[in-house]
This record gives sequence, C-alpha cells and structure tokens, in this order.
Amino acid sequence: MKFPDSLLQGRLIRRYKRFLADVELANGQQITAHTANTGAMLGCCDPGSRVWLSVSDNPKRKYAHTWELVEVNAEGHSALVGINTLLANHLVAEAIAGGKISALNRYDSIRKEVRYGNENSRIDLLLTASADDTMSACYVEVKNVTLAREGVGYFPDAKSVRAVKHLRELMQMRLQGARAIIFFCVPREDVMEVRPAGFIDPAYAETLKTALNNGVEALAYRAKVSPEEIVLQDPLPVRMD
Repeated sequence: MKFPDSLLQGRLIRRYKRFLADVELANGQQITAHTANTGAMLGCCDPGSRVWLSVSDNPKRKYAHTWELVEVNAEGHSALVGINTLLANHLVAEAIAGGKISALNRYDSIRKEVRYGNENSRIDLLLTASADDTMSACYVEVKNVTLAREGVGYFPDAKSVRAVKHLRELMQMRLQGARAIIFFCVPREDVMEVRPAGFIDPAYAETLKTALNNGVEALAYRAKVSPEEIVLQDPLPVRMD
C-alpha cells in the first residue's frame, strides 16, 4: 500500500485522549493530529519520537492530519512502526488479492466488514471461493501488532474485551464448518515472531489458546515499512509457549 501523498515528518510532543497527538513539524509549527489507534501504543508514543503524518483535504475533518508512522528506538536499534490500525485490513486484503498469503490463495472474493456471529460483530474480511465445499467461506479477523520486545511482537498492548469476543466468534464460525483465522498484521521489521501478550491480557492469551485448540488458525505477516509505503511480505511464526 503506497501512501497517496508524501508524509509530513515531525516530532511527537504528546499523545492524549486516545485519539489525539500533538506534533511539532519540521518547520516548527505545532499541530494536533488524529491517532487511529485505540491501544496503549506501548513503546510507540514516547515524546520526542520522530513521526510521519498524512494530510487529508476533506474540509469536514476537524483534524486534517493523521499519525501514520513512528520511529522507535529500543535495544540498540531503530525501526519504523505503522501505528494506524485502520490500515491493517487494507494491507491484509491487498496481500491476499496479490497472492502473497499462500494459505489463502484459494479464495476469489473478499468482502470487508461483514456482520456475523451471535455477539453483533463484523468480520474484517470474509473470503469466499467459487468451489462449493464446506470450507468455501473463510472468516479473517485482523489484528495490528505494534508492541515488540527483543524481536517478539505481542498482542494486545492493552486489555481488550472486544478482542476476546472476536476469538469467541471465530470459534463459533469454525464449529459451523467455515475456516476461521486470526491474522496478526505486523507493520514493523524488527519482529521475528508473534505471541499473545499474556502479561497484559491473560484472558486474551487463554482464549487464543482455546481457539487454536478448536480449529481456529493463526497467521502472522511482517510488513516492510517506509514513509512511501507499507507492504506485507514475510510470514512469521505464532508461538504460544
């Protein structure tokens, strides 16, 4: 996914009220940007960090700027991280359509935000195949992984009742005969594997374990990140131990 226009670079002053961030641009101007990330953003919102913003020309928006990337510095290295969780579904759908996700190559239709389940949920991606068999439908729930420590990406970065609900819904779809997949989208290149963050949300870790034991599949892919584009390209292992 290429950014349609050049991103603006700046320095983070602070992130606050979950959806707002104050940023000082390279020219010294201070602006407030929208932050499309509901998580804690642990390690990704340190004041002084280099950040990149997109700019919308929609006159109805209160904040024209959106925070897209941050440069993190940890354990002796730096990495760019895509923190806009609204892009994760697009990145995964783009990779599936481009044939980059080998486990999902059999599907020829992708629908987004389809209502499903018993708990009033919307599946991020519903894949279907023209072949008429019991596995022709595949429910894909996408999670954006920004928290990393020592090469391990962790999800979630804050307790999430909603994320646990999504796992329950996936288990129900699997019981009904469809494929069900939890897909960890990792927009940072310093991650080598993905694990549930049981030290943050034990309920999520336990529910993920139960889901995998009941036929839900887990996939993880790492993205190449730059101020010009973000592209999913490398599969990563999902480990529970």
